[in-house]
Amino acid sequence: MADPLKLSAAPRTHLGRGGVRKIKAEGLVPGVIYGKAVEPSNLQFNAREVTRFLSKAASENVLVDVELNGKVQLALLQEVQHHPVSRAVLHLDFHAVNENETIHAHVPLEAVGEPVGVKTSGGLLDHVLRSLDVECLPRALPAVLSVDVSGLNVGDSLHVRDLSLPEGVKALLDGGVTVFAVREAIVAVEPAATEAAAGDASKQPEVITEKKPEAGADAKAAAPAVKGGKK
Repeated sequence: MADPLKLSAAPRTHLGRGGVRKIKAEGLVPGVIYGKAVEPSNLQFNAREVTRFLSKAASENVLVDVELNGKVQLALLQEVQHHPVSRAVLHLDFHAVNENETIHAHVPLEAVGEPVGVKTSGGLLDHVLRSLDVECLPRALPAVLSVDVSGLNVGDSLHVRDLSLPEGVKALLDGGVTVFAVREAIVAVEPAATEAAAGDASKQPEVITEKKPEAGADAKAAAPAVKGGKK
């Protein structure tokens, strides 16, 4: 993988909600670092440096050299909190790691190329698994896993066992889990077809039943004729 990104930090000068507002007004971002062999520490970072740092990161789960008080601590960027509207960075969480101990991490999966089944048969690429759980040494952690999907036809799938992982990286999911698949496009029935079917039904021949005579007419027809005459 690429070398860890670098980010300078300083001990946080103000704590609590009021302290957070103060350091943000000074153009700083609050954060924390913690880990098995590291005492949890509240930190602050230059907001502009944080923006540049994140622009270089392929994901929010990346390896970082955090420089603090002249020392460098290897850490994983565990979480980035953003403002829901402005998307400004509100807080950073770092998990300190030992470069000689294996770690578990989620690595994003990205598709590379256009599947032949999409290009020639109108299929749809289904991105089933968005990230892969892996185990490796910190410096072997890939920022992202690129998967070539160009050979997939309609009905084909790629599974975890089919992935080419970097040396020293082990997948923690079952090999049969589907990562990508090309499926046949589903054609929806158009309303016009339904209307046409309804129109055909309306064109069926009309059945005309014989009209029944009125009751009065029946009585007149049934009554015998009476001839008048002198006695």
